[in-house]
Amino acid sequence: MNIALATVALVLSGAVASEPAPTATPTAPAAPAAPAAAPSNAVRGDTIALTDGSKIVAPIIKENRETIWLDLGHTVLELPRTRIDAITRAVQQEESEGAKSTDLFRSNNSLPERTPKELSKQFGEGVIMVSTPGGLGSGFIIHPDGFAITNAHVIQGETKLRATMFRQSSTAGGAVDLRREVIEDVEIIAVNDHVDLALIKLKPQDGKPFPTVYIENTDDLAPGQEVFAIGAPLGLERTLSTGVVATKARSFEGMSYIQTTAQINPGNSGGPLFNIRGEVIGVTNMKIPLGEGIGFAIPARYVRDFIRNRDAFAYDKNTPNSGHKYFAPPGRSDFGTPDALKDTNN
Repeated sequence: MNIALATVALVLSGAVASEPAPTATPTAPAAPAAPAAAPSNAVRGDTIALTDGSKIVAPIIKENRETIWLDLGHTVLELPRTRIDAITRAVQQEESEGAKSTDLFRSNNSLPERTPKELSKQFGEGVIMVSTPGGLGSGFIIHPDGFAITNAHVIQGETKLRATMFRQSSTAGGAVDLRREVIEDVEIIAVNDHVDLALIKLKPQDGKPFPTVYIENTDDLAPGQEVFAIGAPLGLERTLSTGVVATKARSFEGMSYIQTTAQINPGNSGGPLFNIRGEVIGVTNMKIPLGEGIGFAIPARYVRDFIRNRDAFAYDKNTPNSGHKYFAPPGRSDFGTPDALKDTNN
């Protein structure tokens, strides 16, 4: 019987198969056999808990938001997600053959479609809140060494930055808790005010690599495509909002932006806009004042270009193009009609 199928059968039935031991022969005792080495390429099954209380252990070979397909060896089992209570995955997506590292960021063209609930559990650790003495915004980690992306206007005019992240940890009972981690040592690496992007670096606290997210590398966007944003609107950490791509190219001041119906508010700035494969397709940066469901994100192609050419935008606090703040102009003191606008014929 195929190993995957046998595993499923044992999980569902609880039976343990055994074979009778062969009859011993009066020969000299043989040397003990060396234990068989487990194959290095063995595929562990994912554990799927069903709503009726049963479980299936088998590799997931394909999935989307409505259905998953399991490899049972001699056949493929199709399961609607309405019958699934939980999925425990044996292989992390970071180990996928489709993942590749490009400079400081990674992309993965083989990620399956999933629900925002599942994706936020997997990639939510890579989203951070960026705080300065003048305000706060969001960001996301792109490299295990702590490199992260946020908006230039979030850190503009500031040099003292703080990052807050939430790491997942398992309890003795198997539950997953979120542990707040505040990183005081954050360095500004590069700033590009024109595209409103900044590259910062978080200093590791315990020597462990930082959790990261993937950046889309194909620019495969279309109106109506489902997306979701994670950030800290108004300081409300770990907030998730869903929506769709309203248009993939909205022009403002010489740049094109992704317009989305996902709710974007002050504090979301610099945070990721994900597709339903878990790739960052844009960096949220603004919304229309007094408008509902009209938010904008910087497309991933600008992010990739900024990271690859970061040396051209290297931060230097002594130069005016490396982070500055414009103060509001003074208000008018005379509210009458200016002479230049008066109609002299009356």
